[in-house]
Amino acid sequence: MPIVRNIVLGGDGMYKNIDVELARLGWNKKRLSLQTGIAYNTLLAKLAGSYPFTLDECFLIKDVLNPELTVEYLFEERRR
Repeated sequence: MPIVRNIVLGGDGMYKNIDVELARLGWNKKRLSLQTGIAYNTLLAKLAGSYPFTLDECFLIKDVLNPELTVEYLFEERRR
């Protein structure tokens, strides 16, 4: 499956590739929160860049979205 790098979806999150993968799955951030066990408000704050993700959270999100993706791809920061 090709990796889409140039799609920027709406929202002000700093991790555009997470937005891309959520869209590919038809998921929203609430669903990601439920699948990972990361509290919804905490997830939103971390996706906005207000707080850092732990390494464990990065790998958890990767495994939930698609284990074949890399952490580097998913957590590439959006250029502002």
